[in-house]
Amino acid sequence: MQRVLLLAIGMFALGFDAYVVAGLLPDIGATFKINASQAGQAVSVFTFCYALAAPVFATLLAGKPMRRILLLALAVFSVGNGMSALASSFSMLLVARAIAGVGAGLFSPLAAAAAASLVSEQKRGRALGMTLGGMSTGTVVGVPLGLIVAEHLGWEGTLWSITALGLLALVGIVIWFPNFPASAPPSLRQRVAMMTNGRVSATVGITLLTSISSLGLYTYIASVLYHLADIDYTTPFLWAWGIGGMIGSFSIGTLIDRTGRPSLLMAGILAIMAFSMFILPLGLPFPVLAYLPFVIWGAMGWASQAPQQHVLLRLQPDHGAAAVALNSSANYLGSAIGSALGGIAMLAGLAPSRLPFAAGCVAMVAFLAQLVVMSREKIKENQGKIKMES
Repeated sequence: MQRVLLLAIGMFALGFDAYVVAGLLPDIGATFKINASQAGQAVSVFTFCYALAAPVFATLLAGKPMRRILLLALAVFSVGNGMSALASSFSMLLVARAIAGVGAGLFSPLAAAAAASLVSEQKRGRALGMTLGGMSTGTVVGVPLGLIVAEHLGWEGTLWSITALGLLALVGIVIWFPNFPASAPPSLRQRVAMMTNGRVSATVGITLLTSISSLGLYTYIASVLYHLADIDYTTPFLWAWGIGGMIGSFSIGTLIDRTGRPSLLMAGILAIMAFSMFILPLGLPFPVLAYLPFVIWGAMGWASQAPQQHVLLRLQPDHGAAAVALNSSANYLGSAIGSALGGIAMLAGLAPSRLPFAAGCVAMVAFLAQLVVMSREKIKENQGKIKMES
């Protein structure tokens, strides 16, 4: 598990970068004289390129030494963040965020696949949980600290700190990570079969909906809080969301290993996440209860990834990296879609205070889809038992 920790450190930098920008949107908007919905596209372009990078580069670089690919990914990620800090226009910032997204999209799924391969199958859930936990820790620790840095050094200073973290992770991989043999790349025919596999496509589709709901809403958390309760200091709520994320990502692996039922866990996660979004506006007037929906939402959002990855690794045991890359792509494509739809909805006149309800409805659709998948699996199991008995 010590080697998995190295991957978690790299994921820490990714988590910091992926989520701190949402808190920096007001400052970015002020710098480039744009509104919140326009500034939100800095999140969309990062996540969209993340989504594209995962499957494309998993194909182009499959079979190459994993250590070398992880180093390349961190180098691209760091360059993108350095360019973001130096951007002199919003267009340049979008290009730089795209480059950073490509590096993140290359690193994240390979890190998850490597973590699962470095341990026994009995410890796979915990390894995935630790890897994702690195990203959630980057959120809970990095995002609030990044906002504090921004108060003193501007949003550019925060992006410089992310650049430094990416380079630090790169050095750690160079020194301590072993030369890890990569699995043979799946053929084009195998990739098409993977995409057309009903269970795989259903799993990935539910991941997409989950991300549209959770990460799409997170992008506009500052606008939501301001319009719901005139709250203009978002750091405590980001702390609450991030702490929930740490709890969810670090505990879900153990639950998967103990229960052996990732699909059932995923259904529970989606139901609870939808509930937390629906009650979010109700708790804001009360000092203590205001943070509870954010903790629950963060915990469920972060916990949702490991069960899906576990299912895909079981369905595609020979091509785990490609399967995880596909799920990672869906996760960040959902974030990009959610961010874009949120911005479009607000430009069309939807009040930001209505976004939690809209996100909760999307989470409920994902929950219902998960129930359909589980019922079909149960039917297939029963049919198999009948055939064996006959």
